[in-house]
Amino acid sequence: LGCSEPSCFGYPLSIFFIIINEFCERFSYYGMRAVLVLYFKYFLQWDDNLSTAIYHTFVALCYLTPILGALIADSWLGKFKTIVSLSIVYTIGQAIMSVSSINDLTDQNRDGSPDNIPVHIALSMIGLILIALGTGGIKPCVSAFGGDQFEEDQDKQRSRFFSIFYLSINAGSLLSTIITPILRAQECGIHSKQRCYPLAFGVPAALMAISLVVFIVGSRMYKKVKPQGNIMVQVSKCIGFAIKNRFRHRSKEFPKREHWLDWASEKYDKRLIAQTKMVLKVLFLYIPLPMFWALFDQQGSRWTLQATTMDGNFVGYFLFFFLYVHLQQTVNPILIIIMVPVVDAVIYPLIKKCKINFTPLRKITVGMFLASLAFVAAALVQVQIDKTLPVFPAAGQSQIKIVNLGTDNVAINFPPPLQQCSGGTCNVSYSEDISPNTVHMAWQIPQYFILTCAEVVFSVTGLEFSYSQAPSNMKAVLQAGWLLTVAVGNIIVLIVAGASKLSEQWAEYVLFAALLLAVCIIFAVMAYFYTYVDPNEVEAQLDEEEKKQAKKDMDMYEKQAEADSQM
Repeated sequence: LGCSEPSCFGYPLSIFFIIINEFCERFSYYGMRAVLVLYFKYFLQWDDNLSTAIYHTFVALCYLTPILGALIADSWLGKFKTIVSLSIVYTIGQAIMSVSSINDLTDQNRDGSPDNIPVHIALSMIGLILIALGTGGIKPCVSAFGGDQFEEDQDKQRSRFFSIFYLSINAGSLLSTIITPILRAQECGIHSKQRCYPLAFGVPAALMAISLVVFIVGSRMYKKVKPQGNIMVQVSKCIGFAIKNRFRHRSKEFPKREHWLDWASEKYDKRLIAQTKMVLKVLFLYIPLPMFWALFDQQGSRWTLQATTMDGNFVGYFLFFFLYVHLQQTVNPILIIIMVPVVDAVIYPLIKKCKINFTPLRKITVGMFLASLAFVAAALVQVQIDKTLPVFPAAGQSQIKIVNLGTDNVAINFPPPLQQCSGGTCNVSYSEDISPNTVHMAWQIPQYFILTCAEVVFSVTGLEFSYSQAPSNMKAVLQAGWLLTVAVGNIIVLIVAGASKLSEQWAEYVLFAALLLAVCIIFAVMAYFYTYVDPNEVEAQLDEEEKKQAKKDMDMYEKQAEADSQM
């Protein structure tokens, strides 16, 4: 054992550069995202609804661009050049985000507030678009590029690499969601001291630059597989041809075929058609899944904003929550690290001992139900928060507030026109203008705990199920499909939140919980009729059929050759 030029302890040296690269990139992404909604609300001065809408639009874009990245890598540049090119775009985007958050950039009168908000908004949007293109584009490439570094007989090392790779993702995510809010809480500025968003965005930008440099340094050690065409393109062409061919032969004079994809048999081989059938069968089950992500990703938007209206003083409560609002996003990765081994080592074995057939699709159904339950818990917390919020004038009402900072009484006289606000008389009452937040942030822990349990049984099981049901050469298609469900889920948030027009936040939480519960029931019905397949068995049958067909063709050729020789 030991390290030599090509390997270290049996592993290719190149993978260590890839793991460090992934850690830095995930730190960069999640660190920036941890304070993004707060930046929208407090720096750009957007309201909660607009902040939520732009946040989910950004996340959706991050999960749409992986398809573009996969196409570029497999059909044109290859994985290495795609990662380098899009990482440069990514780094520029992070740098622009940091610059966009500098108060002094447009603070001409030096009062501590930017004088030209549109400039900051424009820079922010450019930065976020570049980040979405970068992080999404490299997402399907980095892990696959790491897998390419191993030889065919290194299955054990490759499997352990993916475990370490996943650990680096969670480590980067956890550390960034702790450190970045601390950086934001600092005060910085040239003319006036404000919350230090430039530092909070600047450190992730620096980490992304380090990620890029580390990846390039290992360039000479990498095994670079040339692009060989994208399987998603082949699948899409196969589906497109089947639909077109079926439409051309829609007349009753043409006999029906067992499956509509069989209409592609005139152009595509039997193996590709069979593999595409298996993939489409799983993708059909993906249809209800975006609703889960619509709720799950609101941790970074609605739940973060909910925390800003709560008591964040954790002195005497839970030690790791002492950093006020922002660190509530850290609860999820911490609970994930705890819950994954607990569920795998304790919960699932107990269920098995009870002789309950807890299939993967049933686990996913339970995960959706738990996520719905988490939003019911969030709604109950929101009801208590609403009781402590100040009452503002309704339509047709006016409110005048006088603040007396002196020690003597103040006499207030209203002229007659002003008295007509209240029918000729003014009702004067004492009120506390802004009461302190009294609902403690610890009350968010149950909803985070329930949602984390939902994530463990939904996300982990979903990926495992997808891979077990997919042919070996079509894992990337299902990976792209899975990421697409996350993107669609964030788009659903925009649609539902915009169309509902609910004035009460608790009602919106209940609406999302009800929608996911309805989708959960639909998915349970779909899962009941699903038949599990073994892709390896199917492919073995195809191999056997191909051998038989090849033997048959050979026999026919030999007979024809013999007949020709006799002539």
